[in-house]
Amino acid sequence: MEKTVIDIKAGKHTHHFEIAEYPHHSHERCKINVYEEGKLVAGFEPCNNEYLKLCSNLGNVSEKVLHLLADRIEAYGI
Repeated sequence: MEKTVIDIKAGKHTHHFEIAEYPHHSHERCKINVYEEGKLVAGFEPCNNEYLKLCSNLGNVSEKVLHLLADRIEAYGI
């Protein structure tokens, strides 16, 4: 599993996320997991239109940051 690093600036803070994709995911877990400082903080999965929808927010990441993150992940084509 290869991880991609994505930085998101929100206000004065920059979040450093690691993105891991699980191509053979099942419905019990998200296809794309998001880690910050080595901890699983969120997960996304593609919907029928190939946009990402939030599947978990274990780290209580703000909605604004999650939207920015989803846009960046989609742009990377992950």
